[in-house]
Amino acid sequence: MSQKIGFKAEDKVEKYLLKNGYKIIKRNFHSKFGEIDIIAKKAGVFSFFEVKFSKKYDPICRITPAKIGKIIKTIDYFFMMNNSDDEYQICAALVTPKGIEIIDNISY
Repeated sequence: MSQKIGFKAEDKVEKYLLKNGYKIIKRNFHSKFGEIDIIAKKAGVFSFFEVKFSKKYDPICRITPAKIGKIIKTIDYFFMMNNSDDEYQICAALVTPKGIEIIDNISY
């Protein structure tokens, strides 16, 4: 996915999340372990979103166990940098021409 398409997908997801009661904490959080596309919070729970876009197939296929491992390490780094140990979940935000699907608590 080109960077431009990726940012457009993230913009769509951010608007969707705001409409659904989330507060956006950070976009494109980087660490030496990886990146988290969107960090949001709702009802006291952090949600770490991996945004995937596809026109041709189910974008969930692009979230691999290796990617989940990088996300977990990046979340640990985020909490260490923010001196926090709040409750959290890892979520997929899947963007297709048909719309946006959010899947909470993804893992392998």
